[in-house]
Amino acid sequence: MTNQANTAVETTAGGTDFGQFFRRGEVWLGIALMIILTILVVPIPPFVVDMGLALSITFSVIVLMTVLFIGKPLEFSSFPTVLLIATLIRLSLNLGTTRLVLTHGNDGTDAAGHVVQAFASLVMGGDFIIGVIVFAILTIVNFVVITKGSGRIAEVAARFTLDAMPGKQMAIDADLSSGLINEDEARKRRKELEQESNFFGSMDGAAKFVRGDAVAGLIITLINVVGGITIGALRHDMPILQAADTYVRLSVGDGLVTQIPALLVSVAAGMLVSKTTSTGSTDKALFGQLSGYPGALGISSGVLFLFAIVPGMPFLPFVTLSGIAGYAAYTTARLQKERAEQESDKAETKGKSATPSEEPISKSLSIDLVRLELGYALLGLINSEAGQRLTDQIKGLRRQLAGDMGFVMPAVRIQDNLQLPANAYVIRIKEIEAGRGELRPGMLLVMDPRGNPIALPGEATTEPTFGLPAMWVDVTYREEAMFKGYTVVDPPTVITTHLTELIKDNMAEMLSYAETQKLLDELNKEQQKLIADVIPSQVTLSGLQRVLQHLLAERISVRDLPTILEGISEATGITRNLSSIAEHVRSRLARQISDSNTNEMGYIPLLTLSPEWEQSFAESIIGEGDARQLAMPPSRLQQFITQVRQIYDKLAAVGESPVLLTTPGVRPFVRSVVERFRPSTTVLSQNEIYAKAKIKTLGQI
Repeated sequence: MTNQANTAVETTAGGTDFGQFFRRGEVWLGIALMIILTILVVPIPPFVVDMGLALSITFSVIVLMTVLFIGKPLEFSSFPTVLLIATLIRLSLNLGTTRLVLTHGNDGTDAAGHVVQAFASLVMGGDFIIGVIVFAILTIVNFVVITKGSGRIAEVAARFTLDAMPGKQMAIDADLSSGLINEDEARKRRKELEQESNFFGSMDGAAKFVRGDAVAGLIITLINVVGGITIGALRHDMPILQAADTYVRLSVGDGLVTQIPALLVSVAAGMLVSKTTSTGSTDKALFGQLSGYPGALGISSGVLFLFAIVPGMPFLPFVTLSGIAGYAAYTTARLQKERAEQESDKAETKGKSATPSEEPISKSLSIDLVRLELGYALLGLINSEAGQRLTDQIKGLRRQLAGDMGFVMPAVRIQDNLQLPANAYVIRIKEIEAGRGELRPGMLLVMDPRGNPIALPGEATTEPTFGLPAMWVDVTYREEAMFKGYTVVDPPTVITTHLTELIKDNMAEMLSYAETQKLLDELNKEQQKLIADVIPSQVTLSGLQRVLQHLLAERISVRDLPTILEGISEATGITRNLSSIAEHVRSRLARQISDSNTNEMGYIPLLTLSPEWEQSFAESIIGEGDARQLAMPPSRLQQFITQVRQIYDKLAAVGESPVLLTTPGVRPFVRSVVERFRPSTTVLSQNEIYAKAKIKTLGQI
């Protein structure tokens, strides 16, 4: 009993698996393709030919109607597969009718089926010469006009699509780097771009199917005519004229019933490439897209019914397929309507259940590290060619900062702010306003590097980054402004320059604990032993962060992280004071610091601090360790500020911007004073001047 029960269970399970196997779409598609291939080698009766030819016409009409109803080529991405199947169906039916024509042509004009006979009688009108002429015209129209044009369009579309891929890919990367889209949206766009290139590449090859099908139809018809007349006259002893009349009717009828579906598919191909690839198995893409438009199926049903009631046409095949197409249209429309109602109900239910007022509090805690807010008149900058330039420049800025400073700039979020004046923009660092300015879209900002008044008509303004006098002028004055030696920049470049300076001023603040860890993780394997020795035994990760912030605050690159770690390792043997460690690291980076301050003449311009001021600063330092601070009398401090400002203004008038040189002990305190009124002035200690660097002393304070 147990064995019988197990056998019954296994049989039931096997039957279930067998039923599921035949419910899969790809199985039926494979069976259909095997039947088509079988027709190529196995003779078939006339009624099967009639049904096959009617199916070929139906398939072609559905393809054409589907192309008419789709919105864009990617909605019918399975078209190359459809084209191959349609071509295979017509060629197999051509071979089947050829076999019937040559074998039973002497029995009469119905030897190849009623569809061939009906087309021959309808088109020829009793004269086979008329039929030959009509067939020749249809072939010429299909082969020379439609097929050739469709192939050319597909070839050009494929070429231009592939050529445009790098630019589109760069645009996606630029939008991602500027924060306009997230990673998921970028991945989706890249997938669509890949599908588009694959689709048009496939269409370029699939166009050869249409052209080859037209050539094959013409050659098969000529073979049928010549072979039929020869067989009729020599084997069946038919008079030449009678053999010609019979076999030409059959051959041309066969050619017409094949060329008309070929013509429909050629037109569909041309329309599709004039207007990239689906996901899932082929049967899902094929059946899902062909049945996704009830209107196309309904029109196809009406066309088939008209074929059925035309005098001389076989009624049963066409009316059967018309009914099937009509039922499919009705069913598909009903299912789509039900699906739309269900989605609407779900959306309504979700809307009722949702509580918009209860937004997660954690979302309010997140902040944008860098945000660019634009007034409404500047929104065109991100939706035009200028916007593409802006996002490209921001992407280039991130790459430049990573290469120059070893600092990975966070993504910039760009958004509109209707509370700003129309032409204004604001740059925020960690949600706090760091700078703002006004632009004139469609105009150019012109500045004179010599400081003279600008001799051009325009609107006087102040350059937002450095506060220099400038003027907004019309773009037509670009050449004239450049000829006069003015500096000319467009609105996106103004924003990028302002953003660059603000980022450099705030790099230390934006270097977080997580970013510091990321810098260590990205070092190569050779440096991992150094990292393990230094962190956390000699300095903690937060201590390393503080040292790097000290360097970035004075715009010193931290890209040479191994040297910085070596300098920290050396300094921790003497002191644990982070400021002293940072000063020692600066001396280890002397070669890099000296190179960055060398001018185009090949030397470092220096302005030294007199011994009196060195002593004054040294005597004003009080406290020990981290508690050390400058306690200089205000009057003495004001005297120092006045002298520094006077001598730097004097040197700036002759085009010099020297480095202020001090002793290592007082350098941090001199820098803390100078940055208050001249933040762009570099203050170096004597230990930071590389031994082989060329120097030139311009004066003394």
